[in-house]
Amino acid sequence: MGYSREVYQAAAAALAEQKARAEQTAETHRTELYSAFPRAEQIERELATTAITAARAVLHGADAKAHLNRLKEHNQALQRELDGLLQEAGLPKDYLEPHYACPRCSDTGYVDGRMCDCLKKRLRAEAYRSLNTLTPLSLSTFETFSLDYYSEQADASGRSERGAMARVLDICMTYAQNFSLRSSNLILMGGTGLGKTHLSLAIANAAIEKGFGVVYGSVNNIVSKLEREHFGREEETDTGSLLLDCDLLILDDLGTEFRTAFAVAEIYNIVNTRQMAQRPTIISTNLTMKEIEERYTERFASRILGGYVRLPFCGRDVRLQKRMRRAADQG
Repeated sequence: MGYSREVYQAAAAALAEQKARAEQTAETHRTELYSAFPRAEQIERELATTAITAARAVLHGADAKAHLNRLKEHNQALQRELDGLLQEAGLPKDYLEPHYACPRCSDTGYVDGRMCDCLKKRLRAEAYRSLNTLTPLSLSTFETFSLDYYSEQADASGRSERGAMARVLDICMTYAQNFSLRSSNLILMGGTGLGKTHLSLAIANAAIEKGFGVVYGSVNNIVSKLEREHFGREEETDTGSLLLDCDLLILDDLGTEFRTAFAVAEIYNIVNTRQMAQRPTIISTNLTMKEIEERYTERFASRILGGYVRLPFCGRDVRLQKRMRRAADQG
């Protein structure tokens, strides 16, 4: 998968910082041990000069094998003495070694010249973060979702907006709590300002906290980015692969994007490919199923009907209600 230069730089910088922290901690441990046990510093200096001593012996024609054996025995004795000092201090044998987050590559990102899995994972995470930069993830949680804006008044069948939205909230909370790579697809349907974006962001937050890779974006922004990359107007990032491969994709405001043949084809490809691969997707839209069919084709609508759990949102525009309340408070 290709990534932008900025993504590579951010991932490399994070790894370098992680590596530096591990090595700085090891140096701090070493300084503390030397202060308590000066002999430990002498031992480590002797161990460090062993290789130089061996090389000199060989260059001067000494019996290399015999000399190396003596050095090996001496080194082992020094290491045992150092281990004894660590034990006396109540410290583990690897106390002086850097504890890298990735023992395989020692936080360098590469093993034998090939990219380590830890760097691949970090690149994906950084790419997701980059895509989600403009999304107010931190502002939308289940705790900040209020049912107070939905009417308690029951209709002829005894159902109220608040009751219906309480059920939607419960379904979304359960979905987030139990989220896995086998979770179902959701489509959040209803008018503007009813909480679709808020609850989809809350699910995204919960999934991210569990360590899943989440991509969230408005369909308009995603299609625009794909279009810029496709026609060479933006540095290649392979956003398409990120959208297809992420653990959870959330497509906000389906139907607000500028309708073109490119947009319709890309949206269908994303939805269809993820559904075939059984990767969970959440869509929010102001459109009805009939409008989805008219705008995107019957084939696309059938994908939604057959593969998504529909959550109908109801009530009055919450954003408008909030503005009216603020205006009333200020007046």
